[in-house]
Amino acid sequence: MTLVCDINAGRESLSRLIDMSRQCIVFTGAGMSTESGIPDFRSPGGIWSRMAPIEFDDFVSDEAIRLEDWRRRFEMNEQFLAAKPNAGHIAIATLAGQGKVAAVITQNIDGLHQRAGCARESVIELHGNATFGACLNCGTRHELDEVRAIIKRSGTSPRCDSCGGLVKSAVINFGQAMPVEAMERALQLAESCDLFVVAGSSLAVQPAASLPLVAERQGARLVIINRDPTPLDDAAELVLRGNIGDFLAGIA
Repeated sequence: MTLVCDINAGRESLSRLIDMSRQCIVFTGAGMSTESGIPDFRSPGGIWSRMAPIEFDDFVSDEAIRLEDWRRRFEMNEQFLAAKPNAGHIAIATLAGQGKVAAVITQNIDGLHQRAGCARESVIELHGNATFGACLNCGTRHELDEVRAIIKRSGTSPRCDSCGGLVKSAVINFGQAMPVEAMERALQLAESCDLFVVAGSSLAVQPAASLPLVAERQGARLVIINRDPTPLDDAAELVLRGNIGDFLAGIA
């Protein structure tokens, strides 16, 4: 039976589950970053209510669209850099440092988990990372300052120094294939963990939203911390309503 708790009882229950866990995985979504002041994409008033998302095929085929995509990424990255990791980010990083959280699977593209202190190798970014670019052909990383300078100097979108391929922000656009390695690793973690904690995800975006059910069906306990109800609340052992930082900071 699902248990829905207030702050104090929720902290106690979650703390007990984490202490009992052999391998705890934390799965984060947009609600994690909104607590740092970063707007989400899908809700009313979100980013996509003000501008339509750019499709991957359009980026590849149209130079004007590539330049518009880069303009948006530069603007977005300024917002990301101005944001600070919140109490939830810091608590997760602290729990990871204590060995209580094995890995973080995130739908977020802002790099705040790493800035909070999570080791880069322990963060699986299912939708990529908007704080740098990558060649679509060979994967070579390109820093945004470098890309910005190329566009300012030439007026054209950047090409890879290594192979000449198109360089794009390292985030997954609509119509672009999900990163195979990240998805495989996330699936393996969901199948092997004994505690799966969802923090700030509406659990509406596939295929990432299926991971909590994969974990639950393999016998893991499922905890959902979110401001609003999700489609998987009935499958969870514990549902916590409210700010992520309020619950996690007390535990860490």
